[in-house]
Amino acid sequence: MDNLQAGDQRYMTRRVKGCSLDVHPTEKALVVQYEVEATILGELGEPVVGERKECQKIIRLKSLNANTDTSSLARKVVQECRLIHSSKLREVEQLLFYLQNRKESNDNQDRKRISPRDFSAYAGVELNEEASISSIDEYVELLYEDIQDKIRGATLIFQLARNPDNLEELIQNETALGALARVLREDWKQSVDLATTIIYIFFCFSSFSQFHGLVTHFKIGALCMNIIEHELKRYDLWQDELQKKKKAYEESAENQNMKKEHEKSFRKYQSLLNKQEQLLRVCLCLLLNLAEDTRTELKMRNKNIVHMLVKLLDRQDEELLLVVVSFLKKLSIFLENKNDMAEAVAVEKLARMFPCQHEELLITTSRLLLNLSFDAALRSQMVQAGLIPKLSSLLADEGQRQLSMCILYHISMDDRFKSMFADTDCIPQLMKLVFDCGEEKMDVELISLCINLAANKSNAHLICEGNGLKMLMKRAVKLKDVLVMKMIRNLSQHSGPTKSLFLDHVGDLAAQITEEESEEFVIECLGTLANLTIPDLDWALLLQEYNLVPYLKDRLKPGSAEDDLILEVVIMIGTVSMDDSCAAMLAKSGIIPALIELLRVQQEDDEFVCQIVYVFYQMVLHKATRDVITKDTQAPDYLIDLMHDNNAEIRKVCDNTLDIIAEYNEEWGKKIQNQKFRRYNGRWLEMVEAGQPFLYEEDGEAFMGSGDILERADLFYSADGIISADGTISPEFYADFQNRELGQTGFMGSISEQLAASSDRPVSAYGFRPDEQLFFSLATASSR
Repeated sequence: MDNLQAGDQRYMTRRVKGCSLDVHPTEKALVVQYEVEATILGELGEPVVGERKECQKIIRLKSLNANTDTSSLARKVVQECRLIHSSKLREVEQLLFYLQNRKESNDNQDRKRISPRDFSAYAGVELNEEASISSIDEYVELLYEDIQDKIRGATLIFQLARNPDNLEELIQNETALGALARVLREDWKQSVDLATTIIYIFFCFSSFSQFHGLVTHFKIGALCMNIIEHELKRYDLWQDELQKKKKAYEESAENQNMKKEHEKSFRKYQSLLNKQEQLLRVCLCLLLNLAEDTRTELKMRNKNIVHMLVKLLDRQDEELLLVVVSFLKKLSIFLENKNDMAEAVAVEKLARMFPCQHEELLITTSRLLLNLSFDAALRSQMVQAGLIPKLSSLLADEGQRQLSMCILYHISMDDRFKSMFADTDCIPQLMKLVFDCGEEKMDVELISLCINLAANKSNAHLICEGNGLKMLMKRAVKLKDVLVMKMIRNLSQHSGPTKSLFLDHVGDLAAQITEEESEEFVIECLGTLANLTIPDLDWALLLQEYNLVPYLKDRLKPGSAEDDLILEVVIMIGTVSMDDSCAAMLAKSGIIPALIELLRVQQEDDEFVCQIVYVFYQMVLHKATRDVITKDTQAPDYLIDLMHDNNAEIRKVCDNTLDIIAEYNEEWGKKIQNQKFRRYNGRWLEMVEAGQPFLYEEDGEAFMGSGDILERADLFYSADGIISADGTISPEFYADFQNRELGQTGFMGSISEQLAASSDRPVSAYGFRPDEQLFFSLATASSR
């Protein structure tokens, strides 16, 4: 268009197209996106030159609050903004309603840049004159005079830069910006006031992304890094000098001159410190704005920005600390920066200033700790620094509650730290919050923390105190709350008085096990009942009263429900089978063939196999069901095959079950003996051929110890398999052989009696959480 001669054009048309509306991400404002199409027509009206430009208009709604009539405000916006067509009135009203109800989140507050208007001129550079954009050349000339004139000129330019409307004009004045950059580069060591004022000016430009190229062009970011490093060294020198004078004063307390000199030095130190912290603050604010570009942020890290920031955490100025912690929070999302913070012991320093009276600093510190709490080692540092009671004390503050609970939740993931919550007021506060919810939906952070804490025995005792368990059961059953029932399930796994409290609630739990209830809820109810290994509980009466046997049998059919539910049914059957009469009732109902079929289908799933074998183990302990297992089913054949399973837990339960079968059934006893001999003999031959001196179990552990197997006089070949030296044989021998107890075996009762007293149910994978690292690399880390 600039190349078009004035005589060649007739007139220009301008059209606005493609108007779209959206809400501002952080402010109470509407964003209007539109496209301007400008066309210059020639003498005959034909288009000569055309140009399109995408534009944006922000409509700030300062008067919008909870009581605003959005319909009236929408009409006013449409009437006053020509870019918005009247047909978009309904859309404007909906956007205003959204803005009216949108909560101001901590994320939005963190992402909002520090505005130039947030800073006022500091003491020492205040002027009585008011700057004018038309006098900019006069201000630039002052930058070529002495230090005081340079400060005056820079201060006047700063007054202009604080108004965003002047930035476009200032950026056109390359002479002014070049002079400012030169003076800063040459004279920043001579005057803190001058350096602070000039960096304030460039900070004003850094608050807008489109001006970052300008700040980078003059290398202001690199200069700020040098200034911060220099000022930190100066601070250390001041501290050393002050400590020397303090020591000299303390050694000769009667010397008044020494006292006055110390007081004078301290006042001077305070004055210098205030100016230095102002300089550090604006330097860090500028760098924080430039760090929007990850490449720039990486350059800062290479210059050791993390260690500088952690060092500044020792300062007392809350405004400086707010900028420092905000910067660390932004950096903490990357693995390398997180490791630097761990190396610099940042958590310990954060814990010393936590909590504090400055609300915004407290929130930002909490968010930084939350980011760091994803790392297991840093969580351990938080516990050592005493953060659990400090965070617990913030649960009463509604504004700090969510962040505190999130950090506590991460800490509670580690079993080592769960018991420490019992020594704080955390659990009573959490229970109060749970009960205050009434019938409303509970915050996921709250119930998740409660679920983790309930997995510890000491915590469970505190939770169940008074009417704790009763109130939880009431809420879970009434609202069908799966997460509360998951918490109750964790409570039920602890032995002692806590488990006995469930006797009053077994009926409520059993009543939930029906076809009509959701599978998720039934899973937790079944899991809770399965944990209740209480001698006083009459399982037979419970099964009959609530008609649970048909439900359990139906759910054993492969594909009848989700695998998680079927597995819980198997575990429940294992618990119920501990009772003699219940085991007989289940055997008569035909559950054993159903279990064998399920075992065949789920033979690749170790969890299923282990729990089903445990059911067989419980049933062979009872005389009423032992014959059913050994004579009427193929269960022993499956158990013999599982003797060679790779899973050590499966082998353990399987061998214990076979030992009991071998004790009571002579025919199966011989088969089991032969299979065990073939197993050990085959592996022995493999080891001998391989030239290995020891035998190893399949999990890699030696089961023969360091002894020589050829010195075993009680192991000989015979037609019937292995016999002992005295010609007798007992399944006990093989149990001891497996348990690496190869000395002389003596009878202390039957195998079933010994195993029943020592064998526990296999541990379920319920609640398992791998302690994985959540920080991997710069590429995989994501901003919080």
